[in-house]
Amino acid sequence: MASSSLTSPVTEEELTLTVKWSGKEYTVRVCADDSVGELKRRICQLTNVLPKRQKLLYPKIGSKLADDSTLLSGLPLKSSLKMTMIGTVEDDIIVDPVDAPEIVDDFEIGQDEAVDIKDKEVNKQKLRRRVNQYKIELRNPCRKGKKLLVLDIDYTLFDHRSTAENPLELMRPYLHEFLSAVYAEYDIIIWSATSMKWVELKMGQLGVLSNPDYKITALLDHLAMITVQSDSRGIFDCKPLGLIWAHFPEFYSSKNTIMFDDLRRNFVMNPQNGLTIKPFRKAHANRDNDRELVKLTQYLLAIADLDDISILDHKKWESYDEANVKRRRHT
Repeated sequence: MASSSLTSPVTEEELTLTVKWSGKEYTVRVCADDSVGELKRRICQLTNVLPKRQKLLYPKIGSKLADDSTLLSGLPLKSSLKMTMIGTVEDDIIVDPVDAPEIVDDFEIGQDEAVDIKDKEVNKQKLRRRVNQYKIELRNPCRKGKKLLVLDIDYTLFDHRSTAENPLELMRPYLHEFLSAVYAEYDIIIWSATSMKWVELKMGQLGVLSNPDYKITALLDHLAMITVQSDSRGIFDCKPLGLIWAHFPEFYSSKNTIMFDDLRRNFVMNPQNGLTIKPFRKAHANRDNDRELVKLTQYLLAIADLDDISILDHKKWESYDEANVKRRRHT
């Protein structure tokens, strides 16, 4: 029987599971503090079956594996028993993630709790594992002296819920002008909570990957995310910028990175580097009035000369006073 494995540095709470799918057995190593959602991501790395397409079966567990937020430490998993995965690879057919549940219950985590989540050793361990597991493939070289802009796709650059014959009708207004202008000061990385295939498809359709006026440094997908737990909000996924910083420490750090996302939860590991962008929904009705990227272009260029942009309160970006900040820096 053919077999494949996905390994990572061994930890004292590591679980080694055998997953059967499509006539093959896969060895998957996870940790007790991982969630079912994380297990599905690891399986996806081996099989290319997206987590949302996976159904996991395991003796005497029942429906608990259907809840992605369930921690593996709470399940009676044994290495001697095999898990079965049922799912289909979306290899030849690209499916937009419109059938995935829309996240509308975004939340604001208090500053003290955000710091606690960021500093928890268990979350630092998860980040270290992700750094070891996830390879970032550069599409274009990192540029010395440039800051880093990390961009979400859905509702940030593109209205993925509306329908149109031409995807360009769903693109956020001024997208290419925005990317062309900020590229002078920022390297650009696209990070979506969807599959890499969908990221490449959408960015290609919008002309983002072939525009002569700017270059995209890298694309990241859902496999780069980690699961964290909040005392008040439970378990959820987020995008830890430390993954990028660990891979390219000579270019990027907390001091020169900013991330745009319409979901605040996505930058809970790096609250000082996140800017919550106004979601671009109902493209056909709002296309003529949306100028968010125009205003954000002005903000990014205004802060580009600062040595440390993490000291800024990005919640107040619309009222940013460039002259006042520069005065404070020199006092």
